[in-house]
Amino acid sequence: MIPLDWMPPLMFGGLVVFMIIGYPVAFSLCAVGFFFGFLAIEMNYFTMAFMQAIPGRVFGSILSNELLLAIPFFTFMGAILEKCGLAEDMLESMGQLFGPVKGGLGYSTIIVGFILGAITGTVAAQVIAMALITLPVMMRYKYDMRYATGVLAASGTITQLVPPSLVLVVLADQLGRSVGDMYLGAWGPSLLQIALFAAFTFYLTLVKPDALPPVPRTLFGKALLIKCAWGIIPAAVLIFLVLGTIMMGLATPTEAGAMGTIGAIVLAVVRNAPLTKFDRVMFVVGCAAAIIGGLIGTVAFKSLPFQAAFTVMFASVIWLCWRAWQVKDLRDLIIQAMQATMRITAMVAFILVGATCFSISFAGVDGGHWVEHLLSGLPGGVWGFLIVVNLFVFFLAFFLDFFEIAFIIIPMLAPVAQKLLTPVVGADAALIWFGVMLCVNMQTSFMHPPFGFALFYLRSVAPKEVKSSDIYWGSVPWVVLQLIMVAIVIFVPQTVTFFLDKPHGVDPSKVTIELQAPPSEDSAPPVFK
Repeated sequence: MIPLDWMPPLMFGGLVVFMIIGYPVAFSLCAVGFFFGFLAIEMNYFTMAFMQAIPGRVFGSILSNELLLAIPFFTFMGAILEKCGLAEDMLESMGQLFGPVKGGLGYSTIIVGFILGAITGTVAAQVIAMALITLPVMMRYKYDMRYATGVLAASGTITQLVPPSLVLVVLADQLGRSVGDMYLGAWGPSLLQIALFAAFTFYLTLVKPDALPPVPRTLFGKALLIKCAWGIIPAAVLIFLVLGTIMMGLATPTEAGAMGTIGAIVLAVVRNAPLTKFDRVMFVVGCAAAIIGGLIGTVAFKSLPFQAAFTVMFASVIWLCWRAWQVKDLRDLIIQAMQATMRITAMVAFILVGATCFSISFAGVDGGHWVEHLLSGLPGGVWGFLIVVNLFVFFLAFFLDFFEIAFIIIPMLAPVAQKLLTPVVGADAALIWFGVMLCVNMQTSFMHPPFGFALFYLRSVAPKEVKSSDIYWGSVPWVVLQLIMVAIVIFVPQTVTFFLDKPHGVDPSKVTIELQAPPSEDSAPPVFK
């Protein structure tokens, strides 16, 4: 007979053993969950009826969760943009703009990583695209190789924090908070991290000026302006379309992801397909109709012209998509994007099912109370809790990716975090602060061994002249910068809460409601005039 107090640590230990062996995480979660679940039934800790919550949650809370539908949309959007030439245009235009400055290629890589992170949401797409384009130029102009590889890998991982990051979508779902609030909370750390990376680059130009030399500019005047506009404006429009509609409450993340997917296809068609004059007219008419009809419908007629305008725009987009399908190169592109989306979505679904099996059994043996007791008694109170949890997640990221951490660890930590962090930032902002903090932390999982996937992606496309030791040693300063960012978010919660809705300032405990006594039978009836 195993005591109930031993069951939660044994479950967690069993999961660690499976992961060390290298068994797939989704099936490890299922195996551990079912084994300890049936063991608990034999020991009368709960009955078989309790296990019926597993299919109920899978079909009721997961497969019908509209928020999770945003994952395939954002994944598909990123896969399309990976191949459409947007990254090349942005890097070339930023390189022309910042090239003559010492460290200019580093600054342009950081800025493009930030913008691409707000568009694609995929680390692989960013690291590979930027490495293929920028690394040869950095090598030609004798950039320090460790800096070059480090800035490329680190700028690729920014996508994990910059909205519409998939990590933020998953964390919002697991923490029970809105995606819009999670996006608002992530903007402060995102901008600070860009500033931190740029400051480190500037510091290197002062102490090692020869390591980050300037690059001569080849475009000037009108040609430079056109190049920069073509590289930046389409990206800015797509960012506004996707993020603006979510944060302004005009669309759900799934709807915004669908619009972003359409926008990505349109960008791919406009950049790569041989469009006729009629095709361009159709597209311009559709966009103009959407803008004009949207304004008229919103201001004057509420909805009808708005719906009609988007019907016209949708028809023009469908026409462009049909034209894209007729172009052989784009039709391969779209099929590959669908395949990548299918693989990632299937992986997420299997991990979710496995995490459900584990979490139901874990809850049945009072695992939640065990975690709360373990973390609530840490020295240092709230700050001790945050430091220990972040160290735990940092080392856990050596072996698990962000999906696995989000689905396994976050449900255990969320109740404790809500209880401990509410006195610091308030009930509404507590889990937003906690989620963004962990998102900043989980960026490091792409940068450190043994599963630093950003380093693997970089190694796969880097020339043979680039040593693997330069790639790994080059990542060390950037991991340190990311950990500094984690510390800033821990001890300065305003970096997250500043962009959130401000509290109303009303203390609910001091609100009084006064009711008038009902009229007596002797009182005169009201007189109506």
